[in-house]
Amino acid sequence: MANYLFIESRDPFESRDANFISKTATALRQNGSEVTVFLVQNGVLGARKNARGSHLQGLSDSGVTLLADDFALKERGIRGDELLPAVKPASIDALVDILAEQSTKAIWH
Repeated sequence: MANYLFIESRDPFESRDANFISKTATALRQNGSEVTVFLVQNGVLGARKNARGSHLQGLSDSGVTLLADDFALKERGIRGDELLPAVKPASIDALVDILAEQSTKAIWH
């Protein structure tokens, strides 16, 4: 079975199609695939605990792994203690490692 990596760069509160990631990643996870969503650039804005309407908790509840680019978090002044518990800071090196894994299919959004 394939592993799926979604790279989310869009602000979920500005981009109406951010729901695409949530629906697709959840469906793939329900079908038994391993799914990771890696938040980069403005995609990290939805990772804050106090972010209203964020779809990330639902992804976590469905078993999707959530990672956020530590550099993007720093650029936007988001500290680790401000993140949803399910979101783990990670380096771009971690993203490259996931991309290099065999059977990984990546989707950049």
